[in-house]
Amino acid sequence: MLNARSCAVIVVPILAPRITEMPCFKVISPALTNPITMTVVALLLIWQVWVDAAHPPVTMVSSPTQIVRSAIISWPTLWPATCMTFIEGVCGFAIACVLGVLLGIGIHCSRTAYAALFPLLTAAQTLPLISIAPLFLIWFGFEPVGKIVIVAVFAIFPIVVQTMRGLAAVPAFYDDVAMTCGASRAWTLFHVDLRVAARQIFGGVRVSAAYVFATAATAEYLGARSGLGIWLQAAYNSFQTPRIFAATFVIIIMTGLLLLAVHAVERLTIGAPADDDDPDAQ
Repeated sequence: MLNARSCAVIVVPILAPRITEMPCFKVISPALTNPITMTVVALLLIWQVWVDAAHPPVTMVSSPTQIVRSAIISWPTLWPATCMTFIEGVCGFAIACVLGVLLGIGIHCSRTAYAALFPLLTAAQTLPLISIAPLFLIWFGFEPVGKIVIVAVFAIFPIVVQTMRGLAAVPAFYDDVAMTCGASRAWTLFHVDLRVAARQIFGGVRVSAAYVFATAATAEYLGARSGLGIWLQAAYNSFQTPRIFAATFVIIIMTGLLLLAVHAVERLTIGAPADDDDPDAQ
């Protein structure tokens, strides 16, 4: 009579080649063997082993399994808070992308505005959130619109700066060729200059995307009716360290998903970075 081990010995060699040829496996396999994925998995395993071996107080350090267990138990309250922070972050980020590119284009078109505002916008990227957020709390109260505005304000600076830098770095002969062929200055700006500067503009978008959800959660922590910031505050006040870690990981996951979305949009609109290489230079 065949046992489970014998069945596995017979079935696995038969199914393995078919599984590796499946389209879903070809998509998932590179992600699983990605160095970043392997590093994260290794760090989580080391973290789990260390906590299991050292037995630190759960109020100080929680293991990954304890964090997952806490997230599952508190899911009825964690999910609505996550949705609120996600909406605030995405809305603020979308506003920052649109206004940031438009402002960057407008300032680029004026040498006086460029010379006057570029240093200020570059310095504005260092503004501490903790000193500015209370003003928005006074102006907008605890409503989500205030958090959306905060996210938009703090996310817009890298996009404006990189848009200005990208447009300024476009070689002049691109414009000369386009206008020699009869193109207007506006057509050249939107169809030539923006296309050449798009890679650098997306660099600014990625920088902004990296901290929009952290910005939203921090603003909520200072004052809100709901969201991950308030959820974190409640966990901190009750010394529930696993919940603090759970909310932190949720923010990291949302940030990773947003960065993946930005990467996908970049590849769909302007292609992969390798597409920019000059084939004649090889």
